[in-house]
Amino acid sequence: MGVQSDESPNFTNCKTFDLESWEKHHLHVAPWRACSQNVWPASSSLLEQITGPTPPQWQSSSSSSGPVLQEKTTESSLQSVNGSRPPEVSTKDLVSLQLPRPLSIMDLALPPRHGSDLRVAYQGVPGAYSEAAAAKAYPQCEAVPCEQFDAAFQAVELWLVDRAVLPIENSLGGSIHRNYDLLLRHRLHIVGEVQLAVHHCLLAIPGVKKEELRRVVSHQQALAQCEHTLSKLEGCAREAVDDTAGAAQFISTHNLRDTGAVASARAAEIYGLEILMDGIQDDCDNVTRFLMLAREPVIPRNDRPFKTSIVFTLEEGPGVLFRALAVFSLRNINLTKIESRPQRKRPLRIVDDSNNGTAKYFDYLFYIDFEASMADSRAQSALGHLQEFAIFLRVLGSYPMDMSPMRA
Repeated sequence: MGVQSDESPNFTNCKTFDLESWEKHHLHVAPWRACSQNVWPASSSLLEQITGPTPPQWQSSSSSSGPVLQEKTTESSLQSVNGSRPPEVSTKDLVSLQLPRPLSIMDLALPPRHGSDLRVAYQGVPGAYSEAAAAKAYPQCEAVPCEQFDAAFQAVELWLVDRAVLPIENSLGGSIHRNYDLLLRHRLHIVGEVQLAVHHCLLAIPGVKKEELRRVVSHQQALAQCEHTLSKLEGCAREAVDDTAGAAQFISTHNLRDTGAVASARAAEIYGLEILMDGIQDDCDNVTRFLMLAREPVIPRNDRPFKTSIVFTLEEGPGVLFRALAVFSLRNINLTKIESRPQRKRPLRIVDDSNNGTAKYFDYLFYIDFEASMADSRAQSALGHLQEFAIFLRVLGSYPMDMSPMRA
């Protein structure tokens, strides 16, 4: 019943897109290491200051034991392979050690766990904005953290989880290009969207004043979105890491009293940190749009506002992109998003014209979102028209638009 380029009768003649096998490149990613050097992509000097010349050897259970989603870390599980003890931590710090370990790609080769609750994958650690988006999209779900975007896609495909909620664009930072590429490489369907207002806070160890901070860490975009506030902290350097909540977790675990984190209020609650400043983003209209992904598409309907996402590529020629966009304008269909990404299999196209010589063109894929359901005859007609000159076309999903109030 789904709308898909290789199933719909309107698109059976469409050429398939030849993608390189990418598993060889991605399936050797090291698993998540709790509180180790690999989880903190900061400078070497900072790491030595925190962990000493020899970083701790203890780590979370390896992928051979399966994805540990809710198992609490015990004293025996923190023993390293050579019998050394982990560093002593306070009861407050243990909160970060009891959280679900994010799934890595190494975990995804294991048999899935079956349960009655809806399980939703997100990228990051507990307290991330993606976790809040998953809770908004599916209020009664079990949120499952994943180490990388790739792992979240594969967790759905391998039945480890039922859905994934992943960011696709931010009102200030723009598109998340990695997830655009992964949408094409995987055969998941977009079944919904959710928009979340981002509310940044400056967090630190309890008792630390903002004047004592010598460093603030967070995701690169979060630091950029708080530029005005952070610039007022004299003598305070900024350092980018992979995740906002991950930065809060690391500060709490290592009791870094000279380091603050830009993260959510929920991250402060989870990791026992204190909110020094609330709402420090420069622009209050800071919204991230997330996609809800599933193995099966939703059935398009006309009884509520729907959005459809597609991807296509065109032959090089004068006016060909104008013709592609005109198929929607002619039918009074509103476009809400246009994104272009290079074709990794064939990034350059060489055109040989006997009269004008040889030219090289960049070869692009075009992602488009438009406001119409695939149950609407206008959308069906537009894509039928587009197929006449598109050498590849795929419907990524036709799904209800998010009309709910936004919240952080």
